[in-house]
Amino acid sequence: MQEKYLPIGTVVLLKGGSKRVMITGFCSVDGSKSDVIYDYNGCLYPEGYLSNDQTCLFNHDQIAKIYHMGFIDEEEKEFKARLKELVASLKENSSAKVESLKEKEDK
Repeated sequence: MQEKYLPIGTVVLLKGGSKRVMITGFCSVDGSKSDVIYDYNGCLYPEGYLSNDQTCLFNHDQIAKIYHMGFIDEEEKEFKARLKELVASLKENSSAKVESLKEKEDK
């Protein structure tokens, strides 16, 4: 499998899926599960974005097959590097908050 955070415009098939999905964004939160951050958001391919209720949120490990890679240039590479830093920072902060809560519960 390719490196995590494939470029916008990449077309994939998700495990167990029958319809292809085009990646349209990163690090999305489901409104009903605000504590979960998904790697990607996407829309059906070839239909594209039709409405909010026809988008999907998924993680990199749910990708079964890559049909087409999105556009990659220096700007995309720089963005991906910043995105990885941001995600690492979010994970660190999240872990610190969990540890803090555990310490408070133990008292």
